[in-house]
Amino acid sequence: MGIGGSAGEPAADRGRTVDGFTALRMAAIVRPMQKFMSRILFGLFLLASTNVVLAENTSDMQGSQSATGGKVSTLLEKGFGFLGVRYRMGGNGPDAGGFDCSGLVRKVFGDALGLNLPRTAAEMAQMGEKVTSTDLKPGDLVFFNTMRRTFSHVGIYLGDNKFLHSPSKGSTVRVEDMTEAYWTKRFTGGRRLISEAQAAGADMAPSSSGSLAPPALLVRPPEQSANP
Repeated sequence: MGIGGSAGEPAADRGRTVDGFTALRMAAIVRPMQKFMSRILFGLFLLASTNVVLAENTSDMQGSQSATGGKVSTLLEKGFGFLGVRYRMGGNGPDAGGFDCSGLVRKVFGDALGLNLPRTAAEMAQMGEKVTSTDLKPGDLVFFNTMRRTFSHVGIYLGDNKFLHSPSKGSTVRVEDMTEAYWTKRFTGGRRLISEAQAAGADMAPSSSGSLAPPALLVRPPEQSANP
């Protein structure tokens, strides 16, 4: 009897039998490994695809937030550029001899964002989204009752309880503190014309709360009742 086969089995047939047995064993080992590797590769593909989608979505969100923050920065910077311009009833800008309160707001929003706002504070109070004093963000409009009318005065909120406005005859465009008793008891509400406003800018240093700090802040009580 020869080694590796039965008696009378040709040597060539014995070799094919051994080789066939070995091939079957290899196939039994390789096929599960191939399936396993295929699953791993498929999983990696799904992971890579998910990361791409997440990265694209994150980029879109960041781009949207950056665009919104840029609008607010532009708005406030434009407003700060009018600090010191004197008050003038019915005035629409320095070329007209000064601003009244709604003239200032209309000029700032028009130049910075291309928005054509109504001319009076009362009309502006009907626009945008209503916000409370605790929900105010930079760029919001703030309204006060200074002439025995609910929305007789308007300014632009800056953050940190500060707002920019053109107060009254004999004064100039300046920044006020809303926590002053005069303004606290006359506050009648806020309106948001820029959604999700974020005061962010490279040229002006943000305060600890994220609002933009105007140059040469002049915060003091008004000399007299503010006019629209």
